[in-house]
Amino acid sequence: MILHVKNMVCDRCILIVNQQMQNLGFRVEEISLGKVTIHPDPNAAQLQDIASAFHVLGFELIDKEKDQLVEQIKNEVINFVHYSDLNEVKHSLMHLIAERLNKDYSYLSRLFSDTEGLTIERYIIQQKIEKVKELLEYGELNLNEISYKMGYSSNAHLSAQFKLVTGIAPSKYKSSANLSRRSLDKL
Repeated sequence: MILHVKNMVCDRCILIVNQQMQNLGFRVEEISLGKVTIHPDPNAAQLQDIASAFHVLGFELIDKEKDQLVEQIKNEVINFVHYSDLNEVKHSLMHLIAERLNKDYSYLSRLFSDTEGLTIERYIIQQKIEKVKELLEYGELNLNEISYKMGYSSNAHLSAQFKLVTGIAPSKYKSSANLSRRSLDKL
């Protein structure tokens, strides 16, 4: 059985869900962000136990197809933004996401906006800004390198978008004692 899980946003989430499923007596056949295939199929009581165990850990089981699709969109955005160099992406992220999910872009955009209350593009920008914050905190890359890695056309574009989302310039953020990153599942 394939279970769809909300708020799986990183490799540690995968590890935790895998361990939790094994603790509950299920064999994990396949696992990725937002999805886990288990055996044997759980009965209704076991599904409730899984949902309860996940809830304590900040995860949720998703049973509606549209909610599953929204979660897949989020997971694709997170994969692209946080685990790849966006300067190597030759198409728009939305084009790539629609292609990966084998769905029409207009449909995905409308579904995401109706469900989440913001556009996919806005969600992508929020994810990119959180990644920029992370890179700024690490201090291993300068703003030029971060701008290139994140697929921005220029430092000015990155700085303007950063300030629009956070209210401060990247340089001010980097020198601030109150660094305020947000958890990916809270975006």
